[in-house]
Amino acid sequence: MELKIREKLDELRIHLQNDDGDLEVVSIEGTLVKLRLLGACASCLHSAMTVKSGLERILREEINSEIVIERVT
Repeated sequence: MELKIREKLDELRIHLQNDDGDLEVVSIEGTLVKLRLLGACASCLHSAMTVKSGLERILREEINSEIVIERVT
């Protein structure tokens, strides 16, 4: 499952990069994904929505419904 999560996040990174941002996977422990937002995304007012309504939702729909993303700084 970790490989699938990493592959999907790599696919989704392009959308963040288009807005001068990026993400870094800090760790994946089962269904808990810890990531760090970088660049413009790190200080964006919409970052919580990007993580929960965007990245987490897609991972839950396409890989495992129990995935939770925790943002770390």
